Amino acid sequence: MFTGIVQGVAQVAALTDRPGLRSFTLQFPPGFCAGLEIGASVACDGVCLTVTALHGADRADFDVMLQSLSLTTLGALQAGSRVNVERAARDGAEIGGHPLSGHVDFMARVAQIRRPENNHVLRIAVPAPWMRYIFAKGYVAVNGASLTVAEAHRERDGSGWFEVWLIPETLRMTTFGEKDEGAALHIEIERQTQVFVDTVRAALDEKLGPLLPALERLLAEQGATVDQLAQPPARLGS
Repeated sequence: MFTGIVQGVAQVAALTDRPGLRSFTLQFPPGFCAGLEIGASVACDGVCLTVTALHGADRADFDVMLQSLSLTTLGALQAGSRVNVERAARDGAEIGGHPLSGHVDFMARVAQIRRPENNHVLRIAVPAPWMRYIFAKGYVAVNGASLTVAEAHRERDGSGWFEVWLIPETLRMTTFGEKDEGAALHIEIERQTQVFVDTVRAALDEKLGPLLPALERLLAEQGATVDQLAQPPARLGS
């Protein structure tokens, strides 16, 4: 498990292709690897990877399967590429963000970047049907960083966008400041939200059965969706 608090940025020092996988050697910030062992988990841009070898104090190897390479941005990494990294949480660790599994749900893209004073705003375009799990004031993990959704907009086809506001410290500790419009990002949705939404949708389907399409059409006429009925209660203090 991870907390969504990025601990630094690592750089790809080398990569090697082998049958069925690609091996990455990452150069970590000083002190990051203290106590790190072979078999330990490290989130790299939000993808949980396993340490396969250690090289000195600040380098480690990771193997990535072809499927993971094709479904994430890891397949596009080259020597010199930079990624957000976080070590697996220890028992009793403070959860400064929200619990993450390190399993990417889908890829999204930076649709727009705004830079108001001392802030950096990313508008992120989301493919259908994933917007059903993203709500204003809710949590979402972007490239392994736990972020609070500032605004969210859904289209009728299940796609949409959401915005996150990044303070200078977040930009300093992550690669977000290096992303341009069109850049691909890893998204992991918040699991409690997913369970809540899926449970409500299943209950509506069970109770309404053949009437559910009629309800969906009625809501669409009002500019609403069934997913909005399943919106979890807003978190105070987010």
